[in-house]
Parts: sequence; C-alpha cells; structure tokens
Amino acid sequence: MVESPTPKKELEDLQEDLHKVQELLRRHRLVESLVHNQDPPRQDRAESPGYKQNETALRDKLERMHPADIAYVLEALRLDERIILWDLVKAERDGEILLEVSDAVRETLIESMDPAELVAAAEQLDTDELADLVPDLPQGVIQDVFQSLPLEEREQLRAAMSYPEDAVGALMDFEFVTVREDVTLATVTRYLRRFDELPDHTDQIFVVDREEILKGVLPLARLIVGDLDDTVAGVMVTDTITLYADDNAQQAAQAFERYGLVSAAVVDEPGKLVGRLTVDRVVDYIRSKSESELLTANGLKEEEDIFSSVWASVRNRWSWLAINLITAFMASRVISNFEGSIVKLVALAALMPIVAGIGGNSGNQTITMIVRAFALGQIQIEQAKELFAKELGVALANGLIWGGILGLLAWGLYSSIALGMVMMLAITLNLLLAAIMGVLIPVVLLHFGRDPALGSSVMITACTDSGGVFIFLGLATLILI
Repeated sequence: MVESPTPKKELEDLQEDLHKVQELLRRHRLVESLVHNQDPPRQDRAESPGYKQNETALRDKLERMHPADIAYVLEALRLDERIILWDLVKAERDGEILLEVSDAVRETLIESMDPAELVAAAEQLDTDELADLVPDLPQGVIQDVFQSLPLEEREQLRAAMSYPEDAVGALMDFEFVTVREDVTLATVTRYLRRFDELPDHTDQIFVVDREEILKGVLPLARLIVGDLDDTVAGVMVTDTITLYADDNAQQAAQAFERYGLVSAAVVDEPGKLVGRLTVDRVVDYIRSKSESELLTANGLKEEEDIFSSVWASVRNRWSWLAINLITAFMASRVISNFEGSIVKLVALAALMPIVAGIGGNSGNQTITMIVRAFALGQIQIEQAKELFAKELGVALANGLIWGGILGLLAWGLYSSIALGMVMMLAITLNLLLAAIMGVLIPVVLLHFGRDPALGSSVMITACTDSGGVFIFLGLATLILI
C-alpha cells in the first residue's frame, strides 16, 4: 500500500485546506470558462498557461495531503467540483481515499471511474482493506480484481468476505509476524531485520507451532530488554487475549477498550492463527457503528451524501417521515376530540406543548441509556422487568418533582388550583408512559432481531406526543370542564 505523505490534521487545518482547494477550484472553473468562450478559440484548454498553472497548483496541494484529509475535502464539495478534484488525484492513491470517504460519496466516485481505474485502485490495497471496498464495486470489476490477485491473497479475500460485517473476521488483518517457540531472541532479532518495515501496529509477535497453532505472543518490549540467548518459550506470554473470527466485533471492541490492546490474535476453532485485529480497525468500526446508530435512531436508513440529488435524499428520508406524519395526524385527531374543552379553557392550548415536550425529552433519555447498555453488553433482554421497574421509579420521581413545579406555575399564572393539579398529573403520567415506551421499544426490536436504535427517536416522540396530549386533555375534560 502507498505510504501517506503527511500526517492527519486538526479540524481547523482541514477547514483551511478546504478553503484553499475551493479557491483553486473557483479559479480552475474561471480559467476554463474564459478559454472556452474565446471566439474564435485561439488555443485548446489544456494548452492554456493559466489552466496548466492552476491545475498544477491543485495537484501539488493534493499531493501534500493525507488520504483522510482529501476524503474530508471531497465530502465537502458539490458533485461537479468533487469529480474535477477526483480526476486530479494520483491514480495510486485512489484506493486509500475510497476507503476513507463515506459510503454515499464513495458511490459517486466509483460511478465516475472506468473498470480499469477501479481495478488499478483495488490493486494498491492490502487484502483486509480490499474486503471493505469490494462490496461497493460493480460485479464485473470484482471478478477482474479477484483475477489480478495472487492465489494466497485471493483466498484471504474470500475468507474476509465470508464473514458478516459485524464479525471479527470481516475486520481482521492478514499481515503479521510469527516465530517458533524453540528459537532464541537473537534469532528473532535477526529475522526481524530482514523486513523493510513491520506491519502497522505491530506490538507483539505471534508464537506458533509448525501447524500454525497459536502458542502465545512475544511482546516487542520483552524482545528488546530480554537476553538474546533466551528462547522465545522462556519469555513469551501465554495468557493473552485471543479472538475468534466469528466473534462479535462490538464485543471485541469492548475488549480492546477494557484491556488497552493494540493488536490481538484471531484464531479458528482448532486454534490456528488466521489473522489479527488491530486498534485502528477497531476505532474505524466504532466510529462507523456510532454514526450508523445516530442515523437509525433518527429514521435515516443509510449515510447520506450532503450534496446528493434531491431525489436521493428523498428516498433516504421518506419512510420515517411517513411514519412521523401518520403519528402527527393521530395526535391532531386526539386534539380535535377535545376541541370543546380547549374552547372553554384557552389555557389548555398554551400548556399542552409543555406536557408533550417534557415527555419526549424524558423518553429519549431513557431510550438512549437502554440502547447504549444493550450495545455495551451491560444488560440482556431477560432483565426487561428490572429495567421497567427502575425507569418507572425515575419517571415517577421526576414527574412528582417537575410536575409539582409546573403545576404551581400553572396555578399562579391562571389562578386555578384544579388546573395546577391537572398539569402535575399529566406530566407525571406522560413521564411514566415515556419510561415504559423507552424500555419497551428497544426490547421489542431486539426480540425480533432488529437494531434497537432503529427509528427509536421517532417512535418515542410519537408515543409521548399523542399520549401526552390525550392524557392532559382527558384529565382536563374530566376535572375542569
């Protein structure tokens, strides 16, 4: 894989780079327009000194940037500007950048490339990186990529693609260093000096037997300070964190965080070493998972290109908006059933949004805590009764406290003790409803094998809006009217 020319930058530096690129692109389009409008054309666009100078400046700027920084800039550009900039990127860096951009932006870049360019970009990547890119490639290109790989890498790629995206096997790296346990540290040192460079994030060497069965690990720290005449068996660590290829990636990420791991061996059922998981892949997975959960919680099906077409954005957002529209219509019908009560006591219209709003806020707090606990493996679906009891207790306490405060305010504003009581009861009951739904929604989704964050924010808001309005207006009708 091609080495990155510069380190990644802070956000302020990235934004400065973005502004510079946008200014160069503006000049690029301006020169292009001037040359194109010459009548009669005196020279081809490519021969224009101004055009060449500006294009060279753009290429030089991209050459000095890290692939992740180029990805940031590409995602911040309109589609037409993005394609212009993408065409100026050196071909040997295409693969790295495609891995860094979001799925939606990657799709637009791949559409602009011909099959030969895609195959060339794929050939620049390691096998584990290629496994991330291949699913997004056209079917014909995938076959060409497979054919271009050596037999060993081809088998590794097939193995990586055979695992679900949430499995350790889909994230593991096939580049690692192994030694036998009966050799000396001096032999290991001489062996390592034969490498031009060690695989990234190599903090330990894996000790295997002749059948590639993992026996332990040799931390580089022990190799450095150990006596060169000692054998690997005498200094290696046998009690170490080992993962299986079909382990859940979320649980593996938790192990990395808990034990401060840099890398971990990945083995199959007989204990044969098949790969390793490194901290950079874990961090990428956590970031991707967090972004996905944030989107699904708010009813978005996939990451959206901010500069995608109107129709593409509509397709991504319409389903949950439709559900939200239905629930909003239901809430409006609830209100319409109490029109007479609202007409008789106009204060109800002013206080009604408070009840619905505080219920939605409380429900989102509950559902966020429950979803996070499920994701971290801190609770299981069998503990639903405990969760209901605890959250109902919290909701009752908050309802009595804040409902009491708002009830007093309603009493003071409208000089009605009964209205204050209605306000307190409505807020308490709506917070109890929010607690029930905040636990019930993720538990039910998990029971049916769905992501507990899927549309959770939309669903809880719908329940507390309709339920809160019904509770408040219903109590007001019974007590006040």
